[in-house]
Amino acid sequence: MTVAVAPEPTAQDVLAAGGTLKSLRDTWVITKRNTLRMMRIPEALLLGMAQPVVFVLLFAYIFAGTFTVPGGGGSMAYREYMMPGFFAQTVAFVTAGNSSIGMANDIQRGMVDRFRSLPISRAALLNGRAAADIVQNCLVIVVMVICAVVVGWRIHRGLGHAILGFLLLLVLGYALSWVGVLIGMAVRTPEAAGSGNFLWLFPLTFLSNAFVTPSTLPAVLRFAAEWNPISATIQACRNQFGNPSLMQTHTFPMLHPALVSLLWSVGIAVICRTLAVRKYSSVGA
Repeated sequence: MTVAVAPEPTAQDVLAAGGTLKSLRDTWVITKRNTLRMMRIPEALLLGMAQPVVFVLLFAYIFAGTFTVPGGGGSMAYREYMMPGFFAQTVAFVTAGNSSIGMANDIQRGMVDRFRSLPISRAALLNGRAAADIVQNCLVIVVMVICAVVVGWRIHRGLGHAILGFLLLLVLGYALSWVGVLIGMAVRTPEAAGSGNFLWLFPLTFLSNAFVTPSTLPAVLRFAAEWNPISATIQACRNQFGNPSLMQTHTFPMLHPALVSLLWSVGIAVICRTLAVRKYSSVGA
């Protein structure tokens, strides 16, 4: 008489049995891990925040006097005009840089292989990184707001509208974090990941309405700037904060910036997350 012995459950069997709840727990563990690692290296966080603060001070006290905002207000009006652009630019650079370099580090140090061997959700490592980026973006925005208030930036439409503007910034940051994750898995070293971000972040942020109105650009560049996801988010934030917008065009993104910003962010997040999960299945294998 033989006794049938049940086979040992594989990692995939354990994962399937856990379902959505287990996937959320795995994501929370990875998010906590990435957040704690960020807090334990405060010098990296502080240095990452120092650059945007220096940019704000340079534009506020050196370059602002050379720009004019229609309707008057002098350099103070331009400071209010430029700050939503700096908010979006900082969120984009900090988020994408942190995601891509962090992901490349995990691959180089063998963390991806270790996590793949464990019975955890296949996307938990990626979801946890993107979620940790939201925490970092909240800290960055707080620092940027303090710096903005110091140089004269103000909110003129109330707390509710301001919260909506900051939420749009966080949603955009979440979307761009998936771009960073994808880049981090596509390159071989953290150094390459850091350099690769500049190839798309600089055109994306500077070819926008962050510092000048798109109406001053040639036709092709004006079209690109008006339909830029960064431009839509900046325009929406200016509307919500009550800051000068200099809107001299009547294209759909500039007339409905909050909607376009949200659509851009959701589209980028869905596409890049899907590609990142697929790439994660093969990277390092």
